[in-house]
Amino acid sequence: QVQLVESGGGLVQTGDSLRLSCAPSVPVLASYHVAWFRQGPGKERQFVGAITWRNGRTDYTDSVKGRFTVTRAAATNTVYLQMRDLRPEDTAVYYCAMRSLSRPAPISRTKDYYDTWGQGTQVTVRS
Repeated sequence: QVQLVESGGGLVQTGDSLRLSCAPSVPVLASYHVAWFRQGPGKERQFVGAITWRNGRTDYTDSVKGRFTVTRAAATNTVYLQMRDLRPEDTAVYYCAMRSLSRPAPISRTKDYYDTWGQGTQVTVRS
């Protein structure tokens, strides 16, 4: 079974940048969607952004547009979440999630759509 391995979380100051990484435990050759979700203290897990591996299309929730970028690197089979201008409200555990595709499909913002999840990485932004 494929597992997703996340890394890159940490403690930063307001306005800082951070990059999270998400890599499958085994090479994944099929097309898939990879999404980032986050869950703040006492909150529901929420969609942050996602990418379609095949064509690089992305989608973001409004609160991170212009600050966060999701990219993929074919050479390392890794998806990144580049976060800039971080704010205290970005503090959360960040999870990557994956869904393999048998045919092209639009990105989903629903967490139930994704069937493989990482363990989560903590991002804390100090004011």
